[in-house]
Amino acid sequence: MITKAYVGTMAAYNSEMNRRFFVAAGSLDAAERHADRGAFWGSIHGTFCHLLWADRMWMHRFDGWERPAGLLAESGRLIAEFDALSAARIDTDRRLERWAAALDDSWLEGRLDWFSGAAKRQMQADRTMVVMHMFNHQAHHRGQIHALLTRAGVDTGATDLLAVLKSSAVVRPGATGSPSEVSKAP
Repeated sequence: MITKAYVGTMAAYNSEMNRRFFVAAGSLDAAERHADRGAFWGSIHGTFCHLLWADRMWMHRFDGWERPAGLLAESGRLIAEFDALSAARIDTDRRLERWAAALDDSWLEGRLDWFSGAAKRQMQADRTMVVMHMFNHQAHHRGQIHALLTRAGVDTGATDLLAVLKSSAVVRPGATGSPSEVSKAP
């Protein structure tokens, strides 16, 4: 269904979009970033926090990372200060890209069992589905952040995968999927 190359490409896109959005959000003052703008997680800052929390939770399940603090309902308050949140996002994205580069396609063929605090029960799904879910969840909430930044008058630049990863982004056949191997198609 998906491959290591797909995971590497999506990890690279995730990192680049987070970098762009944090730069864009940095042009706002703290009150503007924390203002409740009617999004599911309230503010730009709250949505960034939730997204970081969720990525860390999935990586806890996928690769044994430390479980993020708090529960889902508290995830929008994960880190109070923007600079600390930005640094944590950069670190998480780097780690996620390293995980993607080291990933073995055979791992994707298995199933994942986990306890969902949100559903309050044991869950099981194909790993390909939960990895795709993680990347889809990132795009979903970054879309919300994009709308909030746009409404605040901040330009984030291009957001489309093909535009962000150098127009017609591809990973060369046989490549590991690492961001350095993402290249412009001929």
